[in-house]
Amino acid sequence: MAETLRYPIPAETALEPPAEWARLRDECPVARVTLASGDEAVLITRYDDVRAVLSDPRFTRTGPGRGARVSDAEEGGVFSSEMATVLPQHGEAHLRWRRMIGKWFTARRMTALRPGIEAMAGQLVDEMVAKGAPADLKAALGFPLPVWVICDMLGVPDADRDRFAHWSDMMLSMTRFTQEEMAAGQREFGAYMAAHLHAKRADPGEDLLSALLRETDAAGEPLSDAVLVATGIGLLVAGHETTANMIVKMVGMLLADRDRWAQLLADRSLVRTAVEETLRMDANAGFGMVRYFDQEVEIAGTTLPSGTTAVCSMAAANRDERRFTDADRVDLRRGPNPHLAFGAGAHACIGQPLARTELQAVLDVLLRRLPSLELAVDVDDLRRVEGLVVGGLRELPVRW
Repeated sequence: MAETLRYPIPAETALEPPAEWARLRDECPVARVTLASGDEAVLITRYDDVRAVLSDPRFTRTGPGRGARVSDAEEGGVFSSEMATVLPQHGEAHLRWRRMIGKWFTARRMTALRPGIEAMAGQLVDEMVAKGAPADLKAALGFPLPVWVICDMLGVPDADRDRFAHWSDMMLSMTRFTQEEMAAGQREFGAYMAAHLHAKRADPGEDLLSALLRETDAAGEPLSDAVLVATGIGLLVAGHETTANMIVKMVGMLLADRDRWAQLLADRSLVRTAVEETLRMDANAGFGMVRYFDQEVEIAGTTLPSGTTAVCSMAAANRDERRFTDADRVDLRRGPNPHLAFGAGAHACIGQPLARTELQAVLDVLLRRLPSLELAVDVDDLRRVEGLVVGGLRELPVRW
């Protein structure tokens, strides 16, 4: 662990991983890195190590004054926002919060949502086709759909979705926005969500936030306004940005090799496993999960002192040959596929059933409506989004 790398590690192309990942997994599975903030951390890249750290209840997220800063912003970013300090991070309080939210992401609810998601995807595809090719699939479908879904779940007007996209970018910024812009965005987002919750108390609906208000008030254990605001912001950011980017990357990966798209057209039953494989193969997943060690710990033969901040790269771990046969090959039939795209342990993504439902619905609709879909640019010309915690493509030009 002698060398120190800059993190995130740049990649030469938008859909392929940095060449450094394979070397780190083999030679330096616990590597010293310098973050955008200038703070130091360690990068963990092997599957078993990443899963073990994420699953260990002793290790929780960083926060203000606790561990390395991801960006140089003292406030406003997702890791230093009110969301990072107000929401319970561990123990019974965290489990209670997850149980309350998790009721809205059951398989039964996802099955009920699926027809509406497919209908909205179909409408967006029709609008894209009407405008003619080439088109940017990100602007036409990838970003509007998840915003519509999460706004509907939270009872938020569709008309406000562009504001959410802007606020989400600010919350997820590492280097794109200034300290002042990020802090202002967080204040605006918080004020909006507080007003939205006030309106829901006065006139509750059938949405998730109204249900939280009813259930916790009736139980005599109401959640504080700060927790409710942070919950709404967290779900909007997570339910919009990550899924929107993954829709675009998934379609990009499947169109990058025409044989993959042809395989799906020939056998639609592969949609579910194809979604899981693109989640595993996503080399542009973003920053990774950060954990703070408040005690000495040994990982892959390296002893790390108390006070260490670790960055767990699920994307690098998902390409570990020790866990996946032919790890760098896309196999649309791969199963089982225990990838770590949604994390692991008590902090695994609570909305992963919704993300999977949206990804499967979008892929089904595109295969059905646009079987001739193809990239409108060379795959090497696709460009990454830079400066955000969540990885994505700037656009996805397509034709049909």
